[in-house]
Amino acid sequence: MTVTNATNAITATTATTATTAAATVFVDVFILTFNAGKEQIDPHVFARHLRHAFAQNAAGLPELVVFCLQEMAPLAHSFIGSYMINPYFQSYASAINLAASGDCVAKPGRARERDGEEGGCLAADQDATQNQDEPGSSPYTLVATRNVGLTGIMLFALDPDALHNLKSAEVGFGAGDMGNKGALGLRMLFSKADDGGQERQTELTFVGTHLAAHEWNLEKRNKHWESIVSGLLFEDPKKLRGSRSATPTPRTSSDGDERETLLPQDPREKALHDITIYKPGSHLFVAGDLNYRISKTPPSPESDFPGLEPESPNYFKRFLALDQLTLEKSAGRTLHGLHEATIQFPPTYKLEMVDTKEAHDTVSWKWAPHRWPGWCDRVLYLDIPPWVPTASTKIDPLAYDALPPVRTSDHRAVFLRARVPVLEPSILASFDSAHPPNSNDPRVKLPYPIDFESWDHRARIKKWESVMGWCMLVSQSKQAIALFTALFLIGLGTWWLRWR
Repeated sequence: MTVTNATNAITATTATTATTAAATVFVDVFILTFNAGKEQIDPHVFARHLRHAFAQNAAGLPELVVFCLQEMAPLAHSFIGSYMINPYFQSYASAINLAASGDCVAKPGRARERDGEEGGCLAADQDATQNQDEPGSSPYTLVATRNVGLTGIMLFALDPDALHNLKSAEVGFGAGDMGNKGALGLRMLFSKADDGGQERQTELTFVGTHLAAHEWNLEKRNKHWESIVSGLLFEDPKKLRGSRSATPTPRTSSDGDERETLLPQDPREKALHDITIYKPGSHLFVAGDLNYRISKTPPSPESDFPGLEPESPNYFKRFLALDQLTLEKSAGRTLHGLHEATIQFPPTYKLEMVDTKEAHDTVSWKWAPHRWPGWCDRVLYLDIPPWVPTASTKIDPLAYDALPPVRTSDHRAVFLRARVPVLEPSILASFDSAHPPNSNDPRVKLPYPIDFESWDHRARIKKWESVMGWCMLVSQSKQAIALFTALFLIGLGTWWLRWR
């Protein structure tokens, strides 16, 4: 390459970097994961916890809120589907708007009138409860709900018109690949005007999941993650079939003054990579009860559990070195390429509630003696790739914390609030010769091959889930059993009389 071409390449790259950095705007995103223990939440209690979470390190409401739910309803209700599971979704929709309609959290661009004062929060909660059906009392619009068995995902937006091209995906990997364990994905475009009034757009992918339980099931958890990478696809891969390889590699070029696309020229390979969770042009967030523990064996009666006091020799932060997720991720066996904000909260599982006469939303608890406490509930994200010409523009975690315990679950909910750069998909998915991509990055090369049978397999399993759901529901109801028995006997008697 000539000196003139090299100079032009540097100038062009510098100009692109300066322009992109100056024009970068952010979307305020709040992602929460919660294992509900198959119980319906109390919306008012949950709302008070959410309200304090919204006020943590921020003065306004997040623009997008995603709830990733596990064991969100009884198994029978979950397998039957929307008719039975909608009341559970509605509890969370009520909670978020109760939380958002209070005075102690301001709308974007409006300062808080009361800086998180407890009395104000409670008073606001009472007002919101009385007026939640009035116009304007529901700041958030519920954009989408999906469930795969016991696992659900909900998307809320302050401005639903900012969202476009919503897609969803699901995969089950429980018993018989049913949805008692599984994962869901939502993908969408988000639009926002910058300071100059120019419309910017970025793509967001959210994954909610519930991986295998129990201390000894470490390898199965990793296997479930493989199923997510291979099978949680936003389009039917069979329609894109035609290339043997599903793990694209970057191109090389001798002409350094041109920006190169991240994926190879073969459009089929690019299309296959783009339907996975690791689409190069999309931000990615993964949240759920990932179930990674701090040991592969249960504790003994003499075991020392994590303590909550910093001066304790068993202070919980000392146990983070044993966290399976951190160790497995470092070894390249799970959650490939994902980042996590610093954990400052104690383990979120397994809690045992202490029966007291305290206020309804105040819970006394202790560690369950038969399980090691663990950071099962996590939120991770794929940061801005290094080849993007805005090196200083990264996802900015504002808060990463756990909500207080609730009586109906042995888990604590965990949330991440972050400022996400509104970068065009074409910017996220491209690089210049000065910043070549790392071939180990999952946006460049998938860690596992695509499962071309995933959509057809999931469709077959869903039919059985519905049948099993109704059978379980009938078997759990004495009245239904009696009615079924009576109808069977009447039918049997009619047949006997007809053929005798």
